[in-house]
This record gives sequence, C-alpha cells and structure tokens, in this order.
Amino acid sequence: MPLKSSTALAAALVLAGAGAARASSQLLFFEAQGVAGYSSAADEAIFYSMNPREIMQKPSVGFDYLGRLSGDAGDWLAAALQMRLAYNAEPEEDDPKLEVQVYNAFLKYKGGWGDLWVGHNRPALGLGAYFDSHALLLRTLAMQGYGFDRDWGAGVYRETEWGALAGSLTTGTGAPVRFNGNWLAAARVGHGVVNRDNWTLGLSAAAGETLETMGNAVLESEPADLRLVALDAALLRDNLEHRVELEGGRLWGESAFAVLYRLGVLLDGEGRWRIEAQPEYLEAGGEKGFQGDLCLSVLATADLTLRLLYSYNEADDDHRVVFQVYYYHQI
Repeated sequence: MPLKSSTALAAALVLAGAGAARASSQLLFFEAQGVAGYSSAADEAIFYSMNPREIMQKPSVGFDYLGRLSGDAGDWLAAALQMRLAYNAEPEEDDPKLEVQVYNAFLKYKGGWGDLWVGHNRPALGLGAYFDSHALLLRTLAMQGYGFDRDWGAGVYRETEWGALAGSLTTGTGAPVRFNGNWLAAARVGHGVVNRDNWTLGLSAAAGETLETMGNAVLESEPADLRLVALDAALLRDNLEHRVELEGGRLWGESAFAVLYRLGVLLDGEGRWRIEAQPEYLEAGGEKGFQGDLCLSVLATADLTLRLLYSYNEADDDHRVVFQVYYYHQI
C-alpha cells in the first residue's frame, strides 16, 4: 500500500544518513498539535483545517529529526525525517482513524557547487520551493493542489551572488508512493534569496504526468497532464511581510489558474504577535472562486504557538473558524 511504502522508504533513507550523522550533530524535536473549529457549509464542528483527507492540519503527535555530518569545510551531509500520527475524525470508507503522515524525509549532500537531495522534499515550483508551511494554517498554492508541497524524488539547489537556482525530478504523487508512468519535472530561477536578502522574485515551471492525490489517498490511479508556470515574490521589511504567488496552465488535464497574496504584520517588536491576511482566487477543474483568510498567531512560549483562523470559500459558500494549538520542543 502507498502509506506503508512511503513510511518504509522514509525510514530507510533517513536511517542511512542518521548512522553517519552520529559522528557529528543531531537534533530531535517533539511535535504536537490540536486542531478544532466550525464550518458553516458542514454545519458542524470540524477537526481539520482544510479537508478531512488532507495532511494539513489535524490533531497529531510526532517528531522532527535533523542530523548533520561535518568535515573540515563544514557540513556535507544532512538527514531529515518529520513524521506524525494524526487523528482523522471523518474518515472515508477505506481511510483509517489514525494515519501516519510523512512530511520531510530526505538526505541532502552539500557540495561546493550546491545541494543535492533525494527523498521526500520540495519540488522546485512557486512559493512552496523555499517557504516552509508545515505548521501553518494558511496555505500556499502547492498545498491546495497546484503542484505538490512535498514529493518523492530528487532535486538540486544552488545559491549565487544574485539569487538561486533549483530543479527537481519527482514522482508527481505527493505523500503516497506510486509508479504508473507518473513523473514531474520542475525548475525555478530566483533573483534574491529571502533568508539572505529579505526578498526574492522567482519564475518557475513544472511539467509531467501526475496522479491526483489528496493526503495519503490516491484519487485517480491513471496519470494526467500537468503543465504549470509560476511567478512568486517575497519581501520582508520592517514589521511587514509580503508574499505573492501566481500559477497558470493545466492541472490534471484541465486548465487552471490561481493567484495568492499574503500580507503579514508583526504586531510587536519581538514578533510574538502576528496577523496575516490572504486573499486568493482559484480556478481548476471547472470550479472557480475567491477565498479569503485572516489568521492571528501568538507565540505564547518558546515552544507553544496559538493560531486562530477565519476563512471564507466562495466556491462552497463556507465560513470557517479554526483554532490550533501547536507545540514544538527540542528533546
């Protein structure tokens, strides 16, 4: 089964790196979250942020392992494994109540020319190519089906004086592992690096034959055409954070278009209080509509974050309120 295959593959990849990393440094974090809310369309309490079958976000417990092997010139190998055991309050007929979620699971070789990774990591497409949303209630386009937030395969990344280059070749399945003639190739070129310059402007493209998946479930076993071009930008200045993402092309054989803007405001000098607004327009599979999100985040302690989200989805005429308690502590 896909879930067992992905879990076994994740463990095998990272254990290989962890054995080597014992000679250097290792970090292990405990992760737990509670998620609950109300949906007007369902007219009931919900225990997920997006969809009952999606990975993000559900009540869960898990761990995040990071290992590094260093030499005289610095780190040259990194291993990452992030897994959760999540509670599914509304399973489909064949879905389990408790599901294993594999998020990060990769080995990364850090050469002088750049980084080479293999495993479950970010495809080189759009905002998701460099922006980590694993704990957030707000979603990038990749997390909403425009590509994949994480995918199984391999990729390269190289920073330059003017920006960064990235490329990936993956299965085009997201969380599960399936091979049925499916594949996804993606590449991104970016001017500026957010972690270094506090801004970036990127152009990327992806092409392949991918499977339609949702979380660990495969919805369509036959691969379909995916062709997407993306423009992304980020600017962090003073207490304001701007992020923009625009994608267009074909998604699972049908025309698709989406645009997203996220404005974040740090409400205090320490960054403990943050409010974010995210309007977006989504069009795919014959469905289209506006969606608006407003999220308040409070860093209660160094390990505990509280988030409150209000979301309106025009396509479903759904008003949703979601509360999240997120705990992340180094063991």
